[in-house]
Amino acid sequence: MPSRVLLISTNRCATPDVVFPLGLSHLNAGLRRAGHETRWVDFNMESATLPEVLAEFRPDFVGVSVRNIDDVLIRKRETYFDRLGDLCATVRRTHPCPVILGGSGFSIFPLQLLALTDADFGIQGEGEAGLLALIAALARGEDFTNVPGLVYRRGQGIVANPQRPSPATEPLTEADRPAHLVGHYLRNSGMLNLQTQRGCAHTCCYCTYPVIEGRAHRQRPPEMVAEEMAQLQAQGAKYVFIVDSVFNSSPRHVVQTCEALIRRQLSVRWGCFMRPQGLTPALMELMARAGLSHIEFGSDSFCDTVLEAYGKQLTFADIQRSSELARQQHIDFCHFLICGGPGETMETLQTTYANSLKLDGAVIMAVVGMRIYPDTALYERARREGRITLDTDLLMPAYYLAPGLSEEQVFDALQEFSRRSTNWILGDPTPGYTRLVERLRSRGVAGPLWSYFSMVQRLWPAPVTAATA
Repeated sequence: MPSRVLLISTNRCATPDVVFPLGLSHLNAGLRRAGHETRWVDFNMESATLPEVLAEFRPDFVGVSVRNIDDVLIRKRETYFDRLGDLCATVRRTHPCPVILGGSGFSIFPLQLLALTDADFGIQGEGEAGLLALIAALARGEDFTNVPGLVYRRGQGIVANPQRPSPATEPLTEADRPAHLVGHYLRNSGMLNLQTQRGCAHTCCYCTYPVIEGRAHRQRPPEMVAEEMAQLQAQGAKYVFIVDSVFNSSPRHVVQTCEALIRRQLSVRWGCFMRPQGLTPALMELMARAGLSHIEFGSDSFCDTVLEAYGKQLTFADIQRSSELARQQHIDFCHFLICGGPGETMETLQTTYANSLKLDGAVIMAVVGMRIYPDTALYERARREGRITLDTDLLMPAYYLAPGLSEEQVFDALQEFSRRSTNWILGDPTPGYTRLVERLRSRGVAGPLWSYFSMVQRLWPAPVTAATA
């Protein structure tokens, strides 16, 4: 029985760029193929109010995507779930129908968010199959309690069913990216996004990707990825970001995907997250030919003892080799660092800075403290050390700093590094950088703009303060 389904993206983040709600595209594709009618509300751009949309569309179900829980900045600690309860209340007051929560943020805290918001249901993990199964069961008045990933109330408690990873092989079409939303994101960020695979088998101690997507890598067919890239180019994208947790999880996947892109002879440039390990000159050259222009390396530290404590299973030599391969292919690259986590000391911080000087052409983006999330190795470590207990509410951001380190010590060290090296980014962008971004976007410059940062640091130096870090 076809239903009307309202899909809501609650993400309001606009820094450093607004991000197209790709998850809704995948939900939309499944709903559309099953014969359902959909409409989107995006809190990053919607002009109509939610009551107006509810009154006009009169949905049978409302799906709410919760992308982020907080900003992952130890001094700001801004949270993004505060309005979810009001959203659910608005639906009940305006047009009562089942409200179903989902998204990556919800999947980390499913029980807490369902209780906090008083929503009717939630889908933990990948939502396509679970949402379709739940809607079908509810529409027919059938039992829904066996739906994979379903979070629901039973008696006085809340139950979360085991997740069942999907094969991630369903195609998207232009119909799954509303044209008015595409235009908004192209105007304001200059880019769109796609996913080539799901799952993460790596062992980083803090990471939630295995919680959200599972540990098994499920790659999408290369020709399907290339077709979607061609669609994005046809819709006006000059730049596409691949949102995989780690694009180079498999050399074979990289080769097949890049060869498919090359066969399509596309002009669109793209970037991705990468693990700085296992790369070769031939692999980097192939990615460059396929359009790769930016790499965001999840390095976390440039000190081997800290990398080991973080569960990275790589070394600084891997990081240095990967950086040099990118530089040789004229690919812009940056490294994300998490400073102050397990194993960190003031001496290891100095090692990280000294090693950063060996990475010619790199941009370094550093944060202080490691956010603690449930069901991670860091969570278990923090419990063993008495930093948190079973009763600690991790919806409110909690951070791990290694014994003997204070937040101020780490910030002072990083501020000193950024004063000595203009390629280090710490805290929010300076006003000068923000003005430059606005000018570049107005001139049609697409893609990440962190590669301009060291130039801005030289032109508009500004120390990071407690208010901006």
